[in-house]
Amino acid sequence: MSIFRRARGGPGRVSVQEAAARTGHGGADGVGDAVLVDVREPYEWQAGHAPRAVHLPLSALAAGAGLRDRAQTRPLIVICRSGNRSLRAVELLVARGSEAVDVIGGMRDWAEAGLPVVDGRGREGTVA
Repeated sequence: MSIFRRARGGPGRVSVQEAAARTGHGGADGVGDAVLVDVREPYEWQAGHAPRAVHLPLSALAAGAGLRDRAQTRPLIVICRSGNRSLRAVELLVARGSEAVDVIGGMRDWAEAGLPVVDGRGREGTVA
């Protein structure tokens, strides 16, 4: 049984706090059992993303792109700017056999919660 909550018939959803805890962004040890997958476009990723997140734009995912090795065997927590694209990405990933949920509120809520955001060079980033 999955530990991810599911809406009736819909994809599972988690809060930014749950996402941070599951991906190792919320604790001192930096270790989590799930992989954070950011499905925003490259310019958004470059402006700011969560450290250690995997970047896979929804456009590439919809065109058939897959995930890197470390993300293929672990639960996936999918994030976008506000939560709309991540819902679509979760549907695609689940259809391909992955265990995936989306983050309610996306990177906007992530940043507002004071969780780390870095730019493409590893410096403090912003949510575009």
